[in-house]
Amino acid sequence: MNRAFQGPRHRLPDTMIPLLDRIGQQLSRVLFWVAGASIVAMMLLTCADVVLRYLRRPIPGTYELVCFLGALAVGFAMAHTSVQRGHVSVSVLTRLLPPRMQAGVACTTGLLSFVFFALIGWQSHRYAGQLLASGEVSLTLQLPFYPFVYGIGLSAWAVCLVLLPRILETAGKAVGRWS
Repeated sequence: MNRAFQGPRHRLPDTMIPLLDRIGQQLSRVLFWVAGASIVAMMLLTCADVVLRYLRRPIPGTYELVCFLGALAVGFAMAHTSVQRGHVSVSVLTRLLPPRMQAGVACTTGLLSFVFFALIGWQSHRYAGQLLASGEVSLTLQLPFYPFVYGIGLSAWAVCLVLLPRILETAGKAVGRWS
């Protein structure tokens, strides 16, 4: 084989993987802070609504706002959960496999996860475009739905960005390129 062709493949983890990993972690950190702010806003809004209900002055649209903020909180925390490797995994059988086979299983599940979240991101952006075109809004506050659906799509793409360096790394381990 040509040595010039082999060189860049061995340098891939040294250059591309850390860069992608850093970008994914930074984006997930920003989204995580937005998710946290959404949870705080949900709490404050709910508490204020409860207190004001006793004074016979409830906040109109509280239910809608809490639903929208909940969607942001759950969606925007997905990438951070991926960075922290907090998703459920069953490793009872894979721990018994040799390291290269473990890497192969991890690569396969990473690829399936990548495809799943890429489909979520793609379909969310398509659906948000349809909501934008139709002008669909919430009943009480007349808030448009599309920004929140775009947000879900963004968070799914962020998960893909977090998963990609891991897939590349485990693929290298599975084929014996990198330790």
